[in-house]
Amino acid sequence: MRVGTFVLAAQFPGQGPGEALHRAIRSAEVAEESGLDSVWLAEHHFVPYGVCPSAVTLAALLLGRTRRIRVGTAVSVLPTQHPVALGEQAALLHLTSGGRFTLGVGRGGPWIDLEVFGGGLEAYENGFPESLGLLLDWLREARVAGRGKRYGFREVAVVPRADELLDEESGESPGGPEVIVACTSPKSVKLAAENGLPMLLGMHCGDEEKAEMVALWRSCALAAGHAPESVREAGHVSAGVAQIADRAEEARETLVKAMPGWLRQGLDAHVTVDGRHRVMRDPVGYTELLCGLHPVGPPRLAADRLAATAERTGITRFALLVEGSGDLVATEENVARLGTEVLPLLE
Repeated sequence: MRVGTFVLAAQFPGQGPGEALHRAIRSAEVAEESGLDSVWLAEHHFVPYGVCPSAVTLAALLLGRTRRIRVGTAVSVLPTQHPVALGEQAALLHLTSGGRFTLGVGRGGPWIDLEVFGGGLEAYENGFPESLGLLLDWLREARVAGRGKRYGFREVAVVPRADELLDEESGESPGGPEVIVACTSPKSVKLAAENGLPMLLGMHCGDEEKAEMVALWRSCALAAGHAPESVREAGHVSAGVAQIADRAEEARETLVKAMPGWLRQGLDAHVTVDGRHRVMRDPVGYTELLCGLHPVGPPRLAADRLAATAERTGITRFALLVEGSGDLVATEENVARLGTEVLPLLE
């Protein structure tokens, strides 16, 4: 079982972006100190839901401040950036961190980001497969040309090569950085499967829905010709929420008190690029749903929920939101308890 934290750099009511980012950095440092496996960094623009606009930049900072823990993006949004630029940054972090970086990518949403960064609605609705393909070429090949509808350029050398990292013991290259894909629909599941890439599944999904997506991924990956062994061992990641307390009621109360205000403020700030209507979740109801789905409660309950998810879905990697209290000290304590009290129960 590989348990990590999911860091949104959430800006709670009454806080500034600097406070949210400081809490994000401290939670990552405590995660390493407490023995957790990984830190996953979200990326958002123009909203207090999450105030990290560049997951790869924050990943670089955290990789420099840590020595063991894996750092990943969850996710870098492809429609709002050039896949070659992202590939160059991913290769750089992979090589300079000794292979501790994971590049998570996703399609994002139909937000005004598409207008600001020039991708447009077409990049969101139809351009993701092309962008993902170009990104993968950049991470795997020595020379790459853009031959798609959106990206067209003459062949250029890939510098630095992501596969130039050498294993100190074997002297061989483990290849480029791990790449995962955020999946929220059958279409994205099939795209990830065809490319043999593991999925990141959202915290709004229950075990049954995640199990169905894993089953679909496996069937599509096998149909695409991927080896049965690699299909069985695919390292999918389940996102969730973790709040550890001595009593279940205490953990639940902490989140129900703090998260709805953040969700209401953060989600309401999203603006669609084309003015389409969007239905917002009820913040209190959504918080209560998350409390029921994920490891929220005493260490034994938290461990049992993680183990149950692993058994039902086959997923053994977790990215858990730990900043739901909105408080720095409480977040640090939550991360520490997750690592020192819950993790040993899963071994």
